[in-house]
Amino acid sequence: MENPHPTAAARPASRGSRARPPGRAHRTAAMTCRSLIPLGLAAALACAADAAVAAPRSRMEIQVALCGPPEEIVRALDARPREAAYRTYLFDDASLTLLGRGLRLRLRVRAAGGELTLKAADQPCDALPAGLVPRREGKCEYDLHGDKAAGAVSLTAKLDADTTADLVARRAPVAGALSPAQLRFLRDAARAWPLPPDLRALGPIENAVYATRDGRYDVDVQRLPDGRAYVEVSAKVPVSEGDAARRALDARLVHAGVAAAADQAGQAGSKLRSLLGPR
Repeated sequence: MENPHPTAAARPASRGSRARPPGRAHRTAAMTCRSLIPLGLAAALACAADAAVAAPRSRMEIQVALCGPPEEIVRALDARPREAAYRTYLFDDASLTLLGRGLRLRLRVRAAGGELTLKAADQPCDALPAGLVPRREGKCEYDLHGDKAAGAVSLTAKLDADTTADLVARRAPVAGALSPAQLRFLRDAARAWPLPPDLRALGPIENAVYATRDGRYDVDVQRLPDGRAYVEVSAKVPVSEGDAARRALDARLVHAGVAAAADQAGQAGSKLRSLLGPR
């Protein structure tokens, strides 16, 4: 979500909300805010529930991008650090070829090493071929952004510290660090093999992850090198509980005086374009 007016104040989420205009200038990713319950939410959740009938343990991650200074959002939601901060790099080429194909390669960097994750959007979680997503290496679950619910595959490979450093410094190609399961998915499911030859590590994104005091929600704060900040609150629930869980989250945000961003769909593209810089 690119914000041409990064210091714009957030509009209260609903009548009676305790949201206040930010007390200082800040750079936030969201341009405007919206009412919390989107018109197409019920239809999206119904479609996801229908698709999950054949996979009764399917889960959904409800994700809401938020407006406002990160520190104020964290305080309003009574959140505490959940884990140590870490850095993230995203891989793509100058044309953002992977983004255009609904794919993301994300490297999370921690002191002990890295996690290289392949993410693929718009996947039929209930109809994937057996063995395509090994349980110990990945998952397919439904993501709900705004009023759009869609299946998403994630496959993760653990990397040692040396390999991680080589990828960040572009001393080694990211294709050489992929796991067999990731290679198989790119080749057989995404039809995206070989990878574009000019992939580079874009970043770093500074990540701070919080959890609300009751443990129901995670709050993810991401800061780009240009100072732009993205804040998202999320919860993972069974698909069958998605409607009730989303309404409970909306109510929690209203009670806390935290406003949701108007655009819930464009964060991945906005981050990548910002990291890529002028072309």
